[in-house]
Amino acid sequence: MPHGFPVLQLLIATLCSGGLIAGVDFNRDIRPILSDHCFACHGPDEHERKGKLRLDTSEGARKGGETESTIVPGNPDESELIHRIFSSDPDEVMPPPKAHKELSNDQKALLRQWVAEGGKYAEPWTYLPPKKHSIPAAQSPDWSENWIDNFIVDQLQREGLQPAPDTDPVTLVRRLHFDLIGLPPTPAEVSRFLKHWQEDPASCLETTAGALLSSPHFGERMAMYWLDLVRYADTCGYHGDQDHSISPYRDYVIDAFNDNLPFDQFTREQLAGDLLPDPTVDQKIATGYNRLLQTSHEGGVQAREYLAIYFADRVRNLSNVWMGATVGCAQCHDHKYDPYTSRDFYALGAFFADVDESQHFRVGSNSLPTRRPPEIDVHTKRERKRLSELENLLETARFATEADRKKVETELSTLRKTTRKTMITVATKPRAIRILPRGDWLDDSGPVVEPAFPAFLPGNRQHPAGTRLNRLDLANWLTDPSSGVGGLTARVMANRFWYLVFGSGISRRLDDFGGQGEAPVHPELLDNLAVEFYESGWDVKHMMKLLVTSRSYRQSSLEPAALRERDPYNRLNARQSRYRLPAET
Repeated sequence: MPHGFPVLQLLIATLCSGGLIAGVDFNRDIRPILSDHCFACHGPDEHERKGKLRLDTSEGARKGGETESTIVPGNPDESELIHRIFSSDPDEVMPPPKAHKELSNDQKALLRQWVAEGGKYAEPWTYLPPKKHSIPAAQSPDWSENWIDNFIVDQLQREGLQPAPDTDPVTLVRRLHFDLIGLPPTPAEVSRFLKHWQEDPASCLETTAGALLSSPHFGERMAMYWLDLVRYADTCGYHGDQDHSISPYRDYVIDAFNDNLPFDQFTREQLAGDLLPDPTVDQKIATGYNRLLQTSHEGGVQAREYLAIYFADRVRNLSNVWMGATVGCAQCHDHKYDPYTSRDFYALGAFFADVDESQHFRVGSNSLPTRRPPEIDVHTKRERKRLSELENLLETARFATEADRKKVETELSTLRKTTRKTMITVATKPRAIRILPRGDWLDDSGPVVEPAFPAFLPGNRQHPAGTRLNRLDLANWLTDPSSGVGGLTARVMANRFWYLVFGSGISRRLDDFGGQGEAPVHPELLDNLAVEFYESGWDVKHMMKLLVTSRSYRQSSLEPAALRERDPYNRLNARQSRYRLPAET
């Protein structure tokens, strides 16, 4: 349960509600209204578009439709859009009553104000690669600890707010422990922190954060979040919900965060570890990601049906985790809110057409029920290290007695038998992937598609004739800032890091950076965090340390009375913090 930072939360709430807005911003204020109320009939899906009017692009709004005056910049009274939304005639009001999408008075007023101010569109913020913005001058140099604070103070002061006071050091050390390792500090750790804090607060925070990031519990804390994202489970999920062997993948994720494996390499190993040159045991284990989905092992399953189900699940998870996108909505038709087409959906899923599924369907409920091939037998990292030590000992050491060269042999023999099975990915000849009309697995009349990136996104390319893009190309595309898309991935992850330590993302919708999501309340800050992430070499520990050593992070989670009066949603009044001590309540 996330803790609250009232000043930051109020800033988010007021900006999202329009409470402090002087001018209308298209991405922040207008796109969400149009997306929720209009795009289903006047958006990207040309097959469902009504009246030949497209409202998700400036060109479509100005040139489309049955009238040339849909939007008249600067003149709402002459704009058909404004006339329709304010109409009381049920035959012409938009959205139509049968859509059950009635606009509020505030939303109508915002749309009118937008047209009056010029009706300007803006490129969707989520598809523009992040760029580094100038850091605001330190308005309170004695308060700021790093450049994050400069952005925060600058925004607060423009909204007539001030940072909250620092929280007390006991609450701060608890906050650090919960956010970085998921566990409370011991009394001894609190005492050491307080002593160091009295001597040098900045050094104390830096030292404590470094120690916690080096703790093995850091990997466990981060893995809990990642494993939820990738829908980790050690049972198959359907019918009898039988076990399947995947726990070594869980250990791989924990080790990856503890070892600070760069996020781009973390991505490559999970999506395509089997395609790397001479893959290591860990890289093979990592490919268990591609097997993390609900599977059925009932004896009579229709292979074609479940291949279509698994295919869709992989596209949904990949796009959600790495792209913050809902590409799965394009399974049956072009996306209604974003530029993804059905072809994009099937072309993205075609990257996984080489995943070996044939053995899966040969193993029914009455045949090897606990096997989910392809699988391998593996030791843990610690066991592998010990095996190497024992083997070297046998080769190089001189033992005093026969009982000793045997003790080593016995331990070695026992350890070699201590393995666990884990599901992995093995590339096979890719099967043909067709676009399924309306997502119907029985209809194979659609065209065959090859692996390809969504056509509208930057970095889209094809291999030379006669070759085929593969999962490694996909992983590299997702994490290559030079392609433009790597920056988008970095933005998605930077927003999640912010959420993990501040309780709310800079964009509050963590899983949808598209038309149905929410624009970031501080896009420049989010962009700079994204650039910082990939310029640091995709260093997760660096990002977490940057956030928790900011002065913004040290603010009290108590709610001053002045903020309570300015909370437009009254969200803060009932907010509880897991870090509050009795004295703070």
